Amino acid sequence: MVGIISYGFYVPKYRILIDNIANVWGKNPKDIKSSLMIEEKAVAGIDEDSLTMAYEAAAMALDDRIDKTKIGSIFFGSETPPYAVNPSSTILGEFLGVKKDYLAYDTQFACKAATGAIISTIGLVKSNMINYGLVCSADKSTGRPHDALEYTAGSGATAFLIGKSNVILEIIDQVSFSSDTPDFWRREGIRYPSHSGRFTGKPSYFYHVQNAAKNLLLKTKLKPENFAHAVFHMPNGKFPRAVATSLGFSQKQIEKSLVVGKLGNSYTSSALMGLVAVLEYAKPNDLIFFVSYGSGAGSDGFVFKVTKNLINHRQKFQSIINNKTQIDYPTYLKFMGII
Repeated sequence: MVGIISYGFYVPKYRILIDNIANVWGKNPKDIKSSLMIEEKAVAGIDEDSLTMAYEAAAMALDDRIDKTKIGSIFFGSETPPYAVNPSSTILGEFLGVKKDYLAYDTQFACKAATGAIISTIGLVKSNMINYGLVCSADKSTGRPHDALEYTAGSGATAFLIGKSNVILEIIDQVSFSSDTPDFWRREGIRYPSHSGRFTGKPSYFYHVQNAAKNLLLKTKLKPENFAHAVFHMPNGKFPRAVATSLGFSQKQIEKSLVVGKLGNSYTSSALMGLVAVLEYAKPNDLIFFVSYGSGAGSDGFVFKVTKNLINHRQKFQSIINNKTQIDYPTYLKFMGII
C-alpha cells in the first residue's frame, strides 16, 4: 500500500474582507461576493513567504512521525518561490534537518505543481527507490491591484509525507490530462500574472477538470455516488460547485472541501487545502475523489481511500483557520510588498 502517511498545513492568521477591496475600487461588494462566492482571503504577513509557510506545514507533517534520515526526496511546488534562481526544496530540507542524501527539486505547473510532484513521489516509493518522500505546496499569491485576481489570490501551504507504512490515505489510482491552453501566465521579470478573463473557464478549467474526472471514473469503474467526499481545484467559490454538478457529484459531497470562501485561492495549495479540510471529517474506508487544475493547462486526478490510521493522526483544521485577524487594504498592500 502506497499513500499519504501524514500531512500538515499552514494558513496565515491575517484576513482581508472582500468588502474592503471592493470599496477601495468603487465596486459593489455584494456583486463581487455573489460572482466569486468568496467572503475573505488569507494574507501572509510581511515577514512570511512561500518557503516559511512550507516549513510550517512540513514541520506539522513530520512531527517526529518517522526517522528523517529516511526521507529520500523533497519536492516544493509553488508559483511564488522566494528566489527566481535558487531552489526552495534544499532550503526546506536544511530547515527540517533532513540528511543530505535526498533528491530535491522545485516544481512549476501553475496550481497543480504539487500534485504533479505527488505523482513523481508515488513512483519513487512504489519502485523502492526511496522509503519516504515529502511534497510541499505553498504560495503567497497576489494579483495586480484592481484586477479580478486581487479578490481571490490568497496565501497558504500544505505538506504531505508519502510512504508505505502506517498509511492514512491510500492512493487507489491516478490520471492526468494535459494540453497547451495558455489561459494564465507571467513572463520573467513581470510582477503580476496575466489571465484571459472568461477564457480561463470553459476551455481551460472546466475542460481539463471534467476530462480528468471522467477518465478517472472510467479507469476505476467507480461512480460519483461511491464517494463520501469530492475535492476540486478552487480558483473561486463558483467553479468547483459548477464542475461537481456537471459530473454528477452532490453539493453535500464537496461541502467540506470548500475552504476558498474564507481563505481565497492559495494557488498551488488550493485543492490540497480542500483535501486537508476533508480529512478532519473523513472516516475509515471513505473514498475521496480529487482533481487539481493548473493553468497552461492540466489536471491530475486521484482516488484516495481513508484508512483507520487517520483517526490517530488527524489534524485540526477548522479551529485553526477560524483563529484570524482582520486587516485593512493599506495593511494588505504593505504585507504583500506592493507599497
